[in-house]
Amino acid sequence: MSVNGPIILIDDDADDLYLIRNIMADLNIENELRSFENGHQALDYLLVTVEKPLIIICDINMPLMNGIELRDTIDDNPYLKKKAIPFIFLSTSSNRSLIEQAYGSTIQGFYKKEHNYETFRTHINLIINYWKECLHPNNF
Repeated sequence: MSVNGPIILIDDDADDLYLIRNIMADLNIENELRSFENGHQALDYLLVTVEKPLIIICDINMPLMNGIELRDTIDDNPYLKKKAIPFIFLSTSSNRSLIEQAYGSTIQGFYKKEHNYETFRTHINLIINYWKECLHPNNF
């Protein structure tokens, strides 16, 4: 993790990607945004990149490889697990069993995609700023 590293965004919904990009521009987030439509694409990137991403923000319900499968794959891979990239779920779904399932693996947060722009903006800002300030073993 690097406070200047890219933010990894994994979401299969083009409208959500567009909205999050706009929110990040509105917040003047300077980190590059690397977006992927599914877990397989993100995994391929994570396995070969030399970049140190700040955070992974991932939708939970996606085709091919959903967010939980991606998180479990990262946890099962010693190389990726050692990178210790903070992993946050951002989803339209917020039912209790899904949240419990998500927290069954090593995630650092679960947020609901808000319909209100200002609330969604506040959540994105909170997530990014928290991880920019947090001490992390890969910052040294």
